[in-house]
Amino acid sequence: MQRYTIRRILQQTYLSDQQTHRCLLSAFPSALLGGPRAAAGQRSKSSLPDVRERTLIAVKPDGVQRRLVGQVIQRFEQRGFKLVGLKMLQVSEDLLSQHYCELRTKPFYPRLLHYMTSGPVVAMVWEGHKVVQASRAMVGHTNPAEAQAGTVRGDFSFHVSRNVVHASDSLEGAQREIQLWFKGKELLNWDCCDQSSTCDV
Repeated sequence: MQRYTIRRILQQTYLSDQQTHRCLLSAFPSALLGGPRAAAGQRSKSSLPDVRERTLIAVKPDGVQRRLVGQVIQRFEQRGFKLVGLKMLQVSEDLLSQHYCELRTKPFYPRLLHYMTSGPVVAMVWEGHKVVQASRAMVGHTNPAEAQAGTVRGDFSFHVSRNVVHASDSLEGAQREIQLWFKGKELLNWDCCDQSSTCDV
């Protein structure tokens, strides 16, 4: 009788603990718990289709001369984007003619070419959710006089001919520009330690 009673108490305690455990788990969104795949010990994959979207950001010669490279990198890192490519180079006229192919017939093109070859450029590829759209907002209007405070151009630039930084204007444009500025082996695929908390839903 005594053994039966003890066994019964233990069973009730075990069932009670299981119910409490289930209640506690139900209070958290399944996304935070990693869903059923996390319970199975598998690393969860992001359900966002554009989490690996990439864009080209280039700090122009005036930005490099004014030592603004670190400021630009800091803003993108703080936003949560992942740096997958970075290099400093003296840009050739051939590369610029391909990059600015739509501007080659413009009267200001020779001045643009002279400016972009006047000093080194720091080119970067950033990866993240809707990074192309977000980057354009972060960089600000092409004309710094119209750029909002808090954007790169709004904070650091004062003339359209010296607007510090370039950012791809579309997903298609970003893909084309990245292929121009970087070779495949120069871009790294790596897992960021906070990716699951900043990108997974």
